[in-house]
Amino acid sequence: MTLVAEPHPVATDPTMPSERSGQRAGSAFAPPAPPVDARVNPHLRLVDGKERVLHPKPSGRPDPTAHLSAADIEALGRELDAIRQTVMDSRGADDAAYIRKVIAFNRYLELTSRAILLFSLFPPAWLVGTAGLSVAKIIDNMELGHNILHGQWDWMRDPKIHSTTWDWDHVSPAAQWKESHNENHHTYTNVLGRDNDLGYGLMRVDPDQPWKLSNLGQPLYSLINALFFEWGIASYDLKLHDVISGNIPKEEAKPRVDALLAKMRRQVLKDYVLHPLLSGPSFLPTMGANFVANIVRNLWSNGVILCGHFPFGVDTFAYDSIEGETRGEWYVRQMLGSANISGGWLVHFMSGNLSHQIEHHLFPDLPSNRYAEVAPKVREICQRYGLHYVTGSYPKQLASAWAKVFYYSVPDKEPDRSRARIVAEAVKEAAAARRTKRAAKRMAKAGFPPA
Repeated sequence: MTLVAEPHPVATDPTMPSERSGQRAGSAFAPPAPPVDARVNPHLRLVDGKERVLHPKPSGRPDPTAHLSAADIEALGRELDAIRQTVMDSRGADDAAYIRKVIAFNRYLELTSRAILLFSLFPPAWLVGTAGLSVAKIIDNMELGHNILHGQWDWMRDPKIHSTTWDWDHVSPAAQWKESHNENHHTYTNVLGRDNDLGYGLMRVDPDQPWKLSNLGQPLYSLINALFFEWGIASYDLKLHDVISGNIPKEEAKPRVDALLAKMRRQVLKDYVLHPLLSGPSFLPTMGANFVANIVRNLWSNGVILCGHFPFGVDTFAYDSIEGETRGEWYVRQMLGSANISGGWLVHFMSGNLSHQIEHHLFPDLPSNRYAEVAPKVREICQRYGLHYVTGSYPKQLASAWAKVFYYSVPDKEPDRSRARIVAEAVKEAAAARRTKRAAKRMAKAGFPPA
């Protein structure tokens, strides 16, 4: 029995993909796949004495990279390395001028909007000020906060525009966000059981995530999370569940909680006390304007994140699939685990260029204003290697992401059990568990030792 496939032909030019990978899907000139015994492992590839093992997921979905050899993937990695290096080498005065202009514009917009809101007792002033403040908060979070905290502008050596010193208009402390986002999410992108951003611990958005009874309510959870997104992110960055359950030691949890509470106090005082007080008789309208601006910012930033990670077509990866992962494989995972938003310059700017989510995940440290430049090159590489490149308009991607939220809120149908039966059995099990827990508490109160 043949356990591994024969190696694919490898091109003599090390900078180019193999002959097979260079064919577009459906090409009549693509050589047939080498014979592999599917009963053993349909994903094994043997190149230069090394096996590339792709770990199938319980759902049994086909692996979108099964047609690529290890040599193909490393060649792809070298192409992406070259793209990244070209941009890194060309960073200069124009890029520095861009980010400084954005910072100046955003500060002017925020100050002007807050000045107008001093007169928010008058409806036109309230509308103009609220709209301006909403846009300013979006820019602060997306194009400035997210990207500066990624270290995209550290190369400027400007202490005022640096990932170690920048603070943002957000209740989550910058240090905690960088830990959960930069270190966890960008390392383990869409790896089941490792990337906590895959549903934020609240939602099931993939068939390989186990269904729980609580998932029935995830459309409501998702809506609440969208409305109060910054607060949800703050609790998520804090690892609130681990703090409450005691999984994080008290000596480690206390400084994290203190830092979060301090940041929350500053944000609440700024938006709901100090600024409204400055408005005098316009106190309540100004407070309301700040609340609405925060909601608008939350809805927009949540929508952009959903569009970039959860639409149909985005792949997830088995827990053990990253063991021994090469740089090329990491690149492939980033491409297949992300989605883009198509649109004009305003969509790109207001999304912090996270409309180029695929490019951001490939090159998280590149200046955000350069993603549009590399996007066509990345898309061409995906086409040439037979990999999907998920993109679409904002409404399309958002609708797809929300469709997932609803679709995976119910369990998958099983051959011998309907979805309704699975839910009914889960309800019975939960009720039995609650009765057992209450009985144990009564026994404990009566002085009986635990069973």
